Amino acid sequence: MADNARAKRLADLIREVVAQKLQRGIKDPRLGSHITITDTRVTGDLREATVFYTVYGGEEERQEAAAGLESAKGILRSEVGRAAGVKFTPTLTFVADALPENAKTIQDLLDRARAADEAVREASAGARYAGDADPYRKPEDDEADEADETDGDAAK
Repeated sequence: MADNARAKRLADLIREVVAQKLQRGIKDPRLGSHITITDTRVTGDLREATVFYTVYGGEEERQEAAAGLESAKGILRSEVGRAAGVKFTPTLTFVADALPENAKTIQDLLDRARAADEAVREASAGARYAGDADPYRKPEDDEADEADETDGDAAK
């Protein structure tokens, strides 16, 4: 079992090698400049690596990029093995990163919250308090209430 520091260094190396190879070394038109490698994770035994990527564009570009990465997996693994110099080159698995979709969802939620806050602010612009200006009882009010109660008992 490798230590976590070694797995982290290997993951960083894989991310760099794959990104450079995608940028300069592979002639597949499906793997253009619209692919970004966002993260790489390596298992503790250094046998498997998961490469996360994003694709800027529509659904068609995402599908083409996934197919292009699948077809270039062997070339990329060879390059990683050459650069890493480890006994066993990890197998590469490419996973589309959900980060852009999550960011868009969060932004939509924040926009809805801002709109709701603005609606509350507009509704309360001309509003006044429902009761007196000072709703708290004061000691002199308590004495006046007691005097009224005793006067009411004597009148009966």
